[in-house]
Amino acid sequence: MKLQRPRSRTIGRIIFSVVFVSLAASTAVPPCSAQLQTSLNKRAATVVRKPRTMNKPPINKLQYPHSRRDTLLEEYHGTSVPAPYRWLEDVNSDETKQWVHDQNEVTHAFLDGIESRQPIRERLESVWNYERFGMPVIRGDRVFYKHNDGLQNQSVLYWANGLSGERRVLIDPNELSDEGTVALASWSVSPNGKLLAYGLQRDGSDWREWYVRDIESGEVAVDHLKWVKFSGVSWSPDNSGFFYSRYDEPRTDEEFTGSNYFQKLYFHHLGDDQSDDQLIYERQDEKEWGFSGYVTESGDYLIISVWKGSGNKNQLFYKSLTDSDADVVELINKFDFEYSFVGHDATSFYFMTDDNAKKRRVISIDIENPNKDQWQEIIPESSDTLEDISLFGDTFIVSYLHKAHSRIERYSISGESLGTIELPGIGSAGGFGGRRDQQTCFFSFSNYTQPYTIYQYDIESNESSVYKKADVDINSDNFETKQVLYESKDGTEVSMFISHKKGMTLDGSNPTILYGYGGFDISLTPGFSVTNMVWMEMGGVYAVANIRGGGEYGKDWHEAGKLVRRQNSFDDFISAAEYLISEKYTCTERLAIKGGSNGGLLVGAVMCQRPELFGATLPAVGVMDMLRYHKFTIGWAWVSEFGSSDDQEHFKFLYKYSPLHNLTRGTRYPSTLVTTSDHDDRVVPGHSFKFAAALQHAHKGKNPVLIRIETNAGHGAGTATSKRIDAAADIFAFLTRTLGFQPQLSN
Repeated sequence: MKLQRPRSRTIGRIIFSVVFVSLAASTAVPPCSAQLQTSLNKRAATVVRKPRTMNKPPINKLQYPHSRRDTLLEEYHGTSVPAPYRWLEDVNSDETKQWVHDQNEVTHAFLDGIESRQPIRERLESVWNYERFGMPVIRGDRVFYKHNDGLQNQSVLYWANGLSGERRVLIDPNELSDEGTVALASWSVSPNGKLLAYGLQRDGSDWREWYVRDIESGEVAVDHLKWVKFSGVSWSPDNSGFFYSRYDEPRTDEEFTGSNYFQKLYFHHLGDDQSDDQLIYERQDEKEWGFSGYVTESGDYLIISVWKGSGNKNQLFYKSLTDSDADVVELINKFDFEYSFVGHDATSFYFMTDDNAKKRRVISIDIENPNKDQWQEIIPESSDTLEDISLFGDTFIVSYLHKAHSRIERYSISGESLGTIELPGIGSAGGFGGRRDQQTCFFSFSNYTQPYTIYQYDIESNESSVYKKADVDINSDNFETKQVLYESKDGTEVSMFISHKKGMTLDGSNPTILYGYGGFDISLTPGFSVTNMVWMEMGGVYAVANIRGGGEYGKDWHEAGKLVRRQNSFDDFISAAEYLISEKYTCTERLAIKGGSNGGLLVGAVMCQRPELFGATLPAVGVMDMLRYHKFTIGWAWVSEFGSSDDQEHFKFLYKYSPLHNLTRGTRYPSTLVTTSDHDDRVVPGHSFKFAAALQHAHKGKNPVLIRIETNAGHGAGTATSKRIDAAADIFAFLTRTLGFQPQLSN
């Protein structure tokens, strides 16, 4: 767990990101232009070529549950749009609950009948059973970290006196529910290291309930805060309480579907009832504004980042904590750019920003002379994307994305380059959190074939050593990853990571999963996944395309895939599939595409546009109804990314690609397994319910088009380990059956 700063970019990611967003990997040099052009010329002749041996068993046509079709029409700017499955938005109705039950019955009967499912699940469980550590947090002489012994449904929070001290259990979420459906979602230690504020997540919901515990005794205090969402806590310097943000209590039956507006920033004094909390800031005239409060290490200031929707633009306010009568000061009062607070020296505040720097830079603002012409540039914009930054003493540790993988640099407080921090390879590094007076910090590193490893970094000597390394029951040396470049429809060059067993024959017969996201400035970078490794062990290829809409290559790359330009993301993904086929990694009948949340939208859109290109599609918790997404929970916050059907011009391009509205009756769609959860209050399950019903109505042919609905789970975060293993086993079994291959499994 890293110290949380009030970053607009972080908030934008929180309100749309998903646990299904995987990290990515690379090792090889991209092909030269001549090679790339040759491969592109092959596409037309190869995109539908079958492998020499398919041996795909026949699938009998399924009898799907009845889905009532209403005659409801809704008018959008003079266009009548049918809404036959609107009733499925009401997840609490008896009819919807019966529909969910009936769909799961059909789906699980199909999945349980696949012979490979049980051995796949056993292998997943075996590989998943390894010891995992979270990033340590140091407060004084005490160290705090999360740990999982392998198959625990939820990781346990421990503390110890020093790095080598005997550990003690602080919170074990596994004791809070029988099925592991209560997760420790967030936690924060008081400055004196004696108290813990912690937020619990139930059934995967985005709502958090916060409590306070004495660390030494383990005693739980009377404090209990509810209706907290998209907010952490930040302690006051005197340990008397903390700042946090919350919404008003929702109306009955709207807890998981009602829109979230009018977030307010409060201070909670320990021991008080929540109703007595001090209101620090609200804006009754701005229902979409949200507030993230962060107390500076000095304890002198409360930094307030004001966010609006998921866009990377925020305002920045502050309040002096040394003067009880101080007002909130609006330092930056326009939603023009992104400003992420890094730290301060006296009245000099340091920020990471994309103001006049599309790949971000670091500036200093003197709050006693805040005019923009007085701002000082500390670290200029680089050719690589600046992703994160930490400040220790007089040293900035800066994390860049270089060709979608990590590069770490050091700079002095005045901006002088101090050299790099060496990483163990090409992959993703994260962490580097801690207080400015610490001489040690921790960071993680992984890639597609190398498990998550935590390193201890000494700031003064600039040396790193392994602190905790995962011991996984798969030999990483048997696999490889390379990074390639391919051309999209409009000629744009796009990068992609491709991972598989070493020595794999490229004959067009390999089962392949192509993963994508392409939105909200979220970057897909190299990272380890048990499920992906088991897939590759089974004989599969795992590919990740860094399509437009993501953040891998800066602001322009993100904006090239948003609003009216979102079709670029879909074209990039389709071109990635064509590349994999033309280069003989796979063929249409062995190619599956996968994505979650915004990536679920991606999969839904491209399967509608190119149903003949894929053998299977796996849209997870996707935004499938682009005309009504903004009417539920936090959906309104995505308008800056997607647009809104309330706007006539936006309606035109949304209606053109909305997955729910672009399914064509009588089309043979790929084998499809839609996945969602009954407690998803970020992308409400009604999206997937309506899409699955419409797909089953439109589809022609024997390819199974099913929906798997997880119970007591949400958008992904906090899901119990056992549920993750079951879901992965179901997906892989579905692919072995529908893509027609026999998995290669180790004992």
